[in-house]
Amino acid sequence: MTLGLIDVLGFAAAALTTLSFVPQAWHTFKTRDVSGISLGMYSLFTLGIALWLVYGLLLGTWPLIVANVVTLSLALTILAMKIGYAGGRGIAPRAAAAAPAGKAAATRRGRVALRTGGPRRGSPPGRPAGG
Repeated sequence: MTLGLIDVLGFAAAALTTLSFVPQAWHTFKTRDVSGISLGMYSLFTLGIALWLVYGLLLGTWPLIVANVVTLSLALTILAMKIGYAGGRGIAPRAAAAAPAGKAAATRRGRVALRTGGPRRGSPPGRPAGG
């Protein structure tokens, strides 16, 4: 089997698009953080990759088949992680436990201070200034 220029171009395109997907997949596997991934978008993306694979199989086009088998495997794994971790809400329990509690508490206090206008200088404790 000799590869023509069109097949080489197809394999190069398939390799680049599939390899560009790997860093996001690796990050998701490593951190188990799927909070930034849209379930709707990723479901449609995975379905689209599956259809590209079927299309490649029907045509017998190896660059489409190889690239979409790899990408579909990664996409299905990440989609399963998105659905499985925290009921699709974001970070896996292990990753959530690793988050620093002090930062979350400081953020909550900051939001309360912004919403209430924060503590005022010169007021006795428990009593707002001018009141």
